[in-house]
Amino acid sequence: MDRPVHADNPAIQGYHAHVYYTHQTRPVAERLRQELDSRFPVTLGRRHDVPVGPHPIAMYQVAFAREIFAVLVPWLMLNRAGLSILVHPLTGDDYEDHANHALWLGEALPLRLDVLRQIA
Repeated sequence: MDRPVHADNPAIQGYHAHVYYTHQTRPVAERLRQELDSRFPVTLGRRHDVPVGPHPIAMYQVAFAREIFAVLVPWLMLNRAGLSILVHPLTGDDYEDHANHALWLGEALPLRLDVLRQIA
């Protein structure tokens, strides 16, 4: 890598947070979703109640701009209510973004990264 990657690096076009849940924790995930929607300028993806893509369990996606990373991610750290959340940048390389540029809040789940290699 020629230069360090910073939050304001133009290679990062935005971020995704994937909020994971089970049948038992779906109500908790729904409350978090409502809070995110009311507090932040985010785009909420649809709920996937079954594994999809590289995600091993049910989840929904939260897309957000680089400019709110420093506010949104700390809020998620303190308000995730025990849920696992994957946060990754959007650089145009889905595999690298999920596998090597991501951070986990809570328990890290085993992603099915081979799915992303097949897409690339």
